[in-house]
Amino acid sequence: MTTRARPLIAGNWKMNGLTGSLAELDAIIAGSSAVADRADLLICPPATLVAAFAARAKGTAVMIGGQDCHPEPCGAHTGDIAAEMLKDAGASFVIVGHSERRADHHETDELVRQKTLAAWRAGLVAIVCVGETGAERDAGQTLDVVGRQIERSVPDGARTESLVVAYEPVWAIGTGVTPTTSDVEQIHAFICLKLSKKMKNSGESSKILYGGSVKPSNCNELLCISHVNGALVGGASLKSSDFLAIAAAAPK
Repeated sequence: MTTRARPLIAGNWKMNGLTGSLAELDAIIAGSSAVADRADLLICPPATLVAAFAARAKGTAVMIGGQDCHPEPCGAHTGDIAAEMLKDAGASFVIVGHSERRADHHETDELVRQKTLAAWRAGLVAIVCVGETGAERDAGQTLDVVGRQIERSVPDGARTESLVVAYEPVWAIGTGVTPTTSDVEQIHAFICLKLSKKMKNSGESSKILYGGSVKPSNCNELLCISHVNGALVGGASLKSSDFLAIAAAAPK
């Protein structure tokens, strides 16, 4: 019998934050004890802040991650960040395949798979993002699209301790609109089933996060849905009080 995975509340700061943003991290660290019985906390700042954030969070309950990595460990790849560099800077997670990377940089499922393998080689947990566009949703292709992304982006033989999947419907990101609870439950159950066929250990205990306009006003409803094991939070993670409020809504 599998057990429900402990919730993970992950903040994706995207291209936001300067050194002064350490104050928000300090506030999250200060408030982390109040939600320690509910969820694990992760902040993924821009690459320029990973080392500083990791140093500040060392020895606390807050983990630090990167927002992307290159599939190679080193080389002539100007402007890119290797998974090994993130690990060296103090990161323990890395986001790969976010819809903004897939759209802005034309990243394919195969490239996301290579980045996932690179993350594992470096000793990082990979957060693999999947999700359909508004046009794909309107065409009734959500399960086909998400299933294909899982099949091609997640390497075979993945283990629950090194993989998190985040379902982020592209049409919901930053729009304030979220799917219905029944839609989220159906899609997360589908992802769980797809993962169970690729994992070395049971997909039932894999962390599957929901992302897309997660905020304090809707987190209670979202985090209580079956097969939702946390959230990948965008804009709301930039404000410590909002981020901690979302974490406080995670079911015990």
